[in-house]
Amino acid sequence: MQFNKQLFPDLDLTRPIVISGPCSAETEEQVLTTARQLAEKGIRIFRAGIWKPRTRPGAFEGVGTKGLAWLKLVKEQTGMYTCTEVASAQHVYEAVKYGVDLLWIGARSTVNPFLMQEIADAVQGLDIPVLVKNPVNPDLELWVGAIERLYKAGIRKMGVIHRGFSSWDKQIYRNTPHWNLPIELRRRFPDLLMFCDPSHMGGKRELISPLSQQAMDLNYDGLFIETHYKPETALSDSCQQITPDVLQYILKTLVVRQGGKPDAEKLSVYRAEIDEYDDQLVELISKRMKVSKLIGHYKKENNIQVLQAARYNEIIEERVKQAAGLGIKGDCMQKILEAIHEESVRLQIEIMNMDNSKTSEK
Repeated sequence: MQFNKQLFPDLDLTRPIVISGPCSAETEEQVLTTARQLAEKGIRIFRAGIWKPRTRPGAFEGVGTKGLAWLKLVKEQTGMYTCTEVASAQHVYEAVKYGVDLLWIGARSTVNPFLMQEIADAVQGLDIPVLVKNPVNPDLELWVGAIERLYKAGIRKMGVIHRGFSSWDKQIYRNTPHWNLPIELRRRFPDLLMFCDPSHMGGKRELISPLSQQAMDLNYDGLFIETHYKPETALSDSCQQITPDVLQYILKTLVVRQGGKPDAEKLSVYRAEIDEYDDQLVELISKRMKVSKLIGHYKKENNIQVLQAARYNEIIEERVKQAAGLGIKGDCMQKILEAIHEESVRLQIEIMNMDNSKTSEK
């Protein structure tokens, strides 16, 4: 498959290509004020959610079709290109009718082949760029399938948005990056534009900058960042939106390395994988310590001593043997286990020495 990276004739493809705007179009004033501030800073493509697929009912689900008229005003008053998310054939028809320049397909739509086919049928015959977010779960083939359906519908101006993948438990990030999946996607489709959405990936505005830098180090083409002229008042995802001024600061501080050596790019890929595994290690150790605390309370309540030598020896022997089978030196694994066990013992002794009144509050 061959793709056309030139989404618009006059679009500068210098990295990073930036698409920005509010999570949701809320009012005409909010949309136009944010757009004007972004345009003043050189942003060419304005994004805003018109229809919002929310996780649970009762949350703000977007203003609907009337918001498309506000996007039309953005084009007329700033000259910016506009884009919005579509999740049905009807959304496609409405967006095109109001002159929206670019469509994106959200993670909750990409995961559904039936819905993807409906959208693909709706865009067939249209000369409009489409960006596809990764599916909510880490399934590369679903992402590829969505791309293939659009390609068969005649869409050549296409790109993808990496926004991270959902996890059932609490993570450092709102959506775990799993950098290896978009890296494999790029290996398969080297001509496909790739954007990073650090807003949804991090879920916190303070994570937007480091995640954007990570994306640039991995040779992403662009960034898909949520901005709002008053983020604290946003009706959806306020904690992951930033002002246009903050966006400008982040973009100025980015280090964008052009035309790096292939081996240097590969090193960045490896480091991204290491970072992700380290994040997982920290989270797993945290969970283990929580269980150690529960055991500490049980031991206190049942008058059991903290150190159980037989159990400790069993853990060391079995895990060292397991590690050796996976190519990890036994003494390395033993040192790691000893450090973890020492901290677990410290926590349990701390619990043993707590006042009974404090223990009862647990």
